[in-house]
Amino acid sequence: MRSSSQAIIFLMAAFLVLFLIAPASDAAVTCGDVAKKIAPCVDYLRSGSGAPPPPCCGGVKALAASATTTPDKQAACACLKTQSKNLNIKPELAQALPGNCGVSLPYPISPNFDCTTIR
Repeated sequence: MRSSSQAIIFLMAAFLVLFLIAPASDAAVTCGDVAKKIAPCVDYLRSGSGAPPPPCCGGVKALAASATTTPDKQAACACLKTQSKNLNIKPELAQALPGNCGVSLPYPISPNFDCTTIR
């Protein structure tokens, strides 16, 4: 009986140590991933009109599907925020893009959105 109690205590201690030293979950979505997914949208967002091209919507849908955790959503948002500043895109097209592609994102594509508010 004593050896089984010691084994249980040892296993509990081992799990506790593993839990404490395990790294916190960071975003799996990188800015490079986001940039690749929205690359087909850049021309449309700069000078387009009407419906976004199908490859663009495919990228937006892939982005929405890949950013499911809070850190992933915040990372994707931050990247889109930076990209929207750097690419000189039309804000109205960027904000309407997810809806025009039939996707719901928990953040707007905007250089002014606070991505840390995403939960």
